[in-house]
Amino acid sequence: MTAAHAADYTWFDKRYPALGEAYCLTQVEGIDASELLRRFDALTGREVTGLDAVLAAWEAFEDGEDEEAEELFDADEERVLVAVTELDGWALAVEPYGYLGSLNEVVPRLAEGTRLVSHFRNVNAVDHFHWWEQGTCRLDFEPLFAGERHGTDAEAPGTAELLTACGFELDGENGDLHTEAAFALAERLTDVRLGPDRLEAATFRLGYAPRP
Repeated sequence: MTAAHAADYTWFDKRYPALGEAYCLTQVEGIDASELLRRFDALTGREVTGLDAVLAAWEAFEDGEDEEAEELFDADEERVLVAVTELDGWALAVEPYGYLGSLNEVVPRLAEGTRLVSHFRNVNAVDHFHWWEQGTCRLDFEPLFAGERHGTDAEAPGTAELLTACGFELDGENGDLHTEAAFALAERLTDVRLGPDRLEAATFRLGYAPRP
């Protein structure tokens, strides 16, 4: 387990301000990008290089200017863009302004037979963190209110200390770096360190998943 802390992820909001407002990141161990898109029930699209290119593709999709999407499905279908890559034995899904990887009805399907770590926040600062393993929810909480937790490991020995070490506030105070602390906790659970250089070098496969 790494020693990641919230302070290690202050770059995220500065480097990717759109994602700093609203995002969902989902990591699933031991599967490839194609399999994760399948678990999202997503139609598979083209490849792009770098997270900046993912954001550009998302903007085109939201503006109705994605020609590939027009070819893959009808305009009246409700779908969202999901971009997936592979890092250190984990498939990583990025949803700009998305939320599928935070939904209780979707997470068990994504995590089937393996481990999943996901975290999400929206423009209203509503946030969520999931840690699932072999069909069991080990940890489920809102990073803004990390003192209130659910799952088999919610009150297990060492959990509170782990969260504090990541930078979460457990005493009812709302810390300024709770989103960054979610990144740090994800790194500690997956041993996958995210950084702008890695994200810009990564090849992402775009997918179009149904909106629940």
